[in-house]
Amino acid sequence: MTVKQLRVMAQDMGIRTKNLRKTELIRAIQLAEGNFDCFGRADGHCDQLNCLFRKDCLG
Repeated sequence: MTVKQLRVMAQDMGIRTKNLRKTELIRAIQLAEGNFDCFGRADGHCDQLNCLFRKDCLG
């Protein structure tokens, strides 16, 4: 997913996106989803099964 697509998604969720990098955008979206803001920190294990970014994070 591109940064532009992430910004649109985040804005649709009411998240302010100015000056946020890709990882920061993803983590903000994770929080809005009701998940932990753990993108890129999972270290091979993730129990957030409904997270939109789970596959990218673990892959």
